[in-house]
Amino acid sequence: MEHTPDTWKNSCREDVASYGRRLSEKEQAVLQHSDMVRYMALRLLSRLPDHVSLDDLFSAGIIGLIDAIDKYDSSQGIPFRYYAKIRIRGAMLDEIRSMDWVPRSLRQKGSTLEKTCMMLEQREGHFPTDEEIAKELKITLDDYYKLLDETKGISLLPENINEAIVENGEAHFLATESDELFHCAHRREIQRHMVEAIRGLSEKEQLVLSLYYFEELTMKEVGAVMGYTESRISQIHTKAILKLRTRLSRKLNADDLPAHVGTADAGGSR
Repeated sequence: MEHTPDTWKNSCREDVASYGRRLSEKEQAVLQHSDMVRYMALRLLSRLPDHVSLDDLFSAGIIGLIDAIDKYDSSQGIPFRYYAKIRIRGAMLDEIRSMDWVPRSLRQKGSTLEKTCMMLEQREGHFPTDEEIAKELKITLDDYYKLLDETKGISLLPENINEAIVENGEAHFLATESDELFHCAHRREIQRHMVEAIRGLSEKEQLVLSLYYFEELTMKEVGAVMGYTESRISQIHTKAILKLRTRLSRKLNADDLPAHVGTADAGGSR
């Protein structure tokens, strides 16, 4: 077909119109799912220090959402909302890792708390009570609870914890075909140890993890369901993660443990 000036202009108009439609569809998709991004940011923010900004997490989540829109392939059979959550969550965690928000003194407190719990569990044959931990640390019970509040941001389980204990987790969809057999076997091994460790938690701790990670409630909402303050739910969550880490550390490699986002999982300086 010969391209006359008129046909070239018409082709350009069609290209511009097509681009405009695509842009409009992307903008509509961003608006449609922005509430989900905000909700995910609020859930994550409840486990971070006060100076971490909701706006920063939300902005990172929007970038993750746009990335999901650009890369989503419906032929893979994965619901877009499910795929988008993976990208949004990853973008938010990357934003957290890029921040130098954990002071050295707080990292040391978190490390001391974890080592104390591990030592007491080995010595006593059971995970220590709040009173036992406070006594070993030579602090009051109130100061111990304050310590749990302080260290909540460096005892984060990965947001996709359910991948380790629910079949058909996210890694199944994201793994390449050549890696699938290895990842499948590796996930099952982690799954087995994770399930055993979670079964060793108290019913209250199991309920907090279930409501937060599987029902995807915020800490405030979990508190409303269970009749506790948001702060108390955060403390229960932090202690549950401490229990999981101490028990899993005897069975898994360091890279497979629930990550301290503010420490080993956040770059060399941490």
